[in-house]
Amino acid sequence: MDQAIVVGIDVGTTKICTLVGREEAPGQLRILGVGIEPSQGIKKGVVVDIEAAAQAITRSIEKAERTSGLEINSALVSLAGSQVSSVNSHGVVGVTGHIIDQGDVERAIEAARAVAIPHNREIIHVIHRGFNVDGQEGIRMPIGMHGYRLEVETHIITASAAAVENLRQCVGASGVEISQFVLNPLASAEVVLTETERQMGVVVCDMGGGTTDMAIYIDGDVWHTSVLSVGGNHVTSDIAHGLRLPMTQAEEIKIQHGQALQSEVDPLEYFNVRPFGEETPVQISRSELVHIIEARVEEIIGMVLQEIRHSGYDGLLPAGMVLTGGCSLLPNIRALAGRVLGVPVRVARPENLLGMTDKLDSPAYSTSVGLLKWALLMSEFAPLGPRRRTSFSTSSESLGWENVKSWLRRLLP
Repeated sequence: MDQAIVVGIDVGTTKICTLVGREEAPGQLRILGVGIEPSQGIKKGVVVDIEAAAQAITRSIEKAERTSGLEINSALVSLAGSQVSSVNSHGVVGVTGHIIDQGDVERAIEAARAVAIPHNREIIHVIHRGFNVDGQEGIRMPIGMHGYRLEVETHIITASAAAVENLRQCVGASGVEISQFVLNPLASAEVVLTETERQMGVVVCDMGGGTTDMAIYIDGDVWHTSVLSVGGNHVTSDIAHGLRLPMTQAEEIKIQHGQALQSEVDPLEYFNVRPFGEETPVQISRSELVHIIEARVEEIIGMVLQEIRHSGYDGLLPAGMVLTGGCSLLPNIRALAGRVLGVPVRVARPENLLGMTDKLDSPAYSTSVGLLKWALLMSEFAPLGPRRRTSFSTSSESLGWENVKSWLRRLLP
């Protein structure tokens, strides 16, 4: 097969999903292998039990190998958790030869990377937000332009070196090398955002089990990222405490009877459950259940709104919010989010998939599929490496201007 085979491992709080795929046509993925395993040893996106997490990841990888018939040696791996943070940086270099080339762009980004990062942090992504040539701002593609001074504004995402190394150790225990870590909302954005939304201004919000991850896109680039340590598991926990139920039963009830708006529920509707200490099932009002869910989901959306306001870009998001992740499956969550945020909201899932897609047609797998999209983008331009520094290994002439522009708009690892 001429097409590159790509692998992504989405290590989440509730599930671990390993996908093997290849590009069938531009913008269309064929899923060759799927390995979905309940997550263990992961809490709020962070490894808390290396042995349990390593075993769960290994089982997921083995399932993907069996279904695809391929051996997995390297993969892109998702990253989330409260240990992730970001900082803005500025890089300036003189232009050699007075015509800007790839080397000048690389040096400018390397200068931006030289920001003081604590020794216990590791750089995950360097995102360029725009170039400045001799004082002229707003330049998207500086290569080939005449100038003497090149500046770049960047958004640098870092993570706890210990947390990253623990995750690397868990994946490595299965014999798989990590090509690159990718922040959850950036992977999800590859499959749920349209180019128009990226340009106008939009926030992508991936509501998972243990974390809610968000990224703000303006003018086609990432301007802000954040990871909140709350998610669907907190909703389940509230149900378990409020109705005095085991967590597993609370999760089942949330899926079967839950939704995000109490006003949409018949107050006379009931269902049967068996709480702790009861020998026979008892009737529970669905309205009571949804009241618990609405309160927590509204709080999570409110925290997202606070983060958007804190970023300073709340007035630059005419495209509103794109919701994805497992928690976005709650009925009426779109209406609740729109009410809290006061902006347009839509719920998105992976599209244009071929092959083994039965389980993947859900917002819960946006990050998983996004990792494959990300890997295809990376393999198109340069070989992947465990800690590859910024590298443009292919000439701009052979790539073409549009391809180089597309590449620069994405993240430079």
